[in-house]
Amino acid sequence: MSDISFFDVLIYAVSLLIGGATGVVQFYLLYKFVTSVTGGKTGTKTIIFAITQFIFPFVILVICAFLLPASIMWVGIGVAVSLVTCAIIRFVKVSKQKELSKKKKKK
Repeated sequence: MSDISFFDVLIYAVSLLIGGATGVVQFYLLYKFVTSVTGGKTGTKTIIFAITQFIFPFVILVICAFLLPASIMWVGIGVAVSLVTCAIIRFVKVSKQKELSKKKKKK
């Protein structure tokens, strides 16, 4: 028999969801920051994206460490999985757009 209760599983699932949402927001902030910098825009908005991109996940992890200390690992897993997933989705989307633009130029 397992020592894990339904309540524990529920806490782990909520922790994964919190981590997943944090990773998606972090990816968005990172994407906005990188596109601003590579686009030559280094204004106040870019600095805000840079600072927020580093502070946001730290704040979420600290809050979860105090509220859900036993499941902080699951929050981290959720963040990592959602960051990698968002990066793969973005890569596939950009690759398909480039492929379509090459086909249009050939016609």
